[in-house]
Amino acid sequence: MKVDVLLGLQWGDEGKGKIVDVLAPKYDVVARFQGGPNAGHTLEFDGIKHVLHQIPSGIFRDKTRNIIGNGVVLDPIVFKTEIEKLNKYNLNVRANLYISKKATLIVPSHRLLDQAYEKAKGVDKIGSTLKGIGPSYQDKIGRQGLRVGDVLSENFEAKFKKLTEIHFEILKNHAIDFNWPELEAQFFEAITFLKGFNLIDSEYFINDELKKNSSVLAEGAQGSLLDIDFGSYPFVTSSNTVTAGACTGLGVSPSRIGEVYGIFKAYSTRVGSGPFPTELLDDQGEKMRRDGNEFGSTTGRPRRCGWLDLPSLKYSIMINGVTQLLMMKADVLCEFPVIKVCTHYKLSDGTITESLPYEIVNQKIAPVYTELPGWNTPLTGVTEADMPKELIDYIHFLEKALEVPITLISIGPDRKQTILRSKVKA
Repeated sequence: MKVDVLLGLQWGDEGKGKIVDVLAPKYDVVARFQGGPNAGHTLEFDGIKHVLHQIPSGIFRDKTRNIIGNGVVLDPIVFKTEIEKLNKYNLNVRANLYISKKATLIVPSHRLLDQAYEKAKGVDKIGSTLKGIGPSYQDKIGRQGLRVGDVLSENFEAKFKKLTEIHFEILKNHAIDFNWPELEAQFFEAITFLKGFNLIDSEYFINDELKKNSSVLAEGAQGSLLDIDFGSYPFVTSSNTVTAGACTGLGVSPSRIGEVYGIFKAYSTRVGSGPFPTELLDDQGEKMRRDGNEFGSTTGRPRRCGWLDLPSLKYSIMINGVTQLLMMKADVLCEFPVIKVCTHYKLSDGTITESLPYEIVNQKIAPVYTELPGWNTPLTGVTEADMPKELIDYIHFLEKALEVPITLISIGPDRKQTILRSKVKA
């Protein structure tokens, strides 16, 4: 069997949580391969709306085993809160959730460092979620971080103290208020809670499942345009959000990758700072935000909104090896008489290109648009057989430009508000 990969192709918030929930019945295992509590995967079904941050989105499916992979940075305090919020659903979480011993731990001082670093940047801040993600990945790369497996060590408290003393030495140069005894007590309470779960060598677990012909879905967080290497640096996250990150974040060979599901919205959004060529700072942008409920599920921050950007989407498809495209939030564009699609960029020197330039942060980029008629009708209850002609034309336009089939259309937040296209690759 192969590992199928599901990831976002834009700046995050594409709707990955819903799609994992929709696809989960096809898979024996769902595994998160990067990111941390900065993720916010929203699931809606049976009148329930729930946001997951670190736990894989297959957790609501009884027969699906869920893995937090080694590429994830795990905050035990957030984890404990997440599990407690799931208790009311009577899920068999302890049996169906597995955590890699090699996943890096976020300690409370990582969050304090995140605040200090972002505050020091002033007007040049990158829009961090302040969850401690960056500092924890820094410690991982600096070979001084703590990992989940360390909690089983007899000298874990000494390791924790050694790491936090390094952090305090940095923090003494920053004016950050905190109550350390309280934070430390919360952390160790959460560590005791964490020890009650299945802490595993996840790379062996996943590869053994593949040998048994189990189906595995790798779930990404954030979006491809926030990748630490390929995103709009420095306005990026601290991990590899692309398909290659599934290999390093789970311990699977590149030859084991199967389908790559690329998720994108029918328009574009971005949270926080950073370049956004098609951003709309007018009534149309505000309408997208309002109709699409474009507010961060983790931070609550309003998302910046704009038209679909094909140069960046083609770039994401290329570096991820996308085999199927899943288009989200088609319903949000229902009341737009004209829909614009950015097909090229006009650079500051007058060059017209459909490639993503190296310098995208400081260079003035003007989008070159193609206009298409909107469908001007609600999509509630619409099936593949009665989709408006204008929506079908929009899909065909995108498929021709992107050279990848669009196999799923989301027309609402609930798992039932999903159209699986029958005449394309399943």
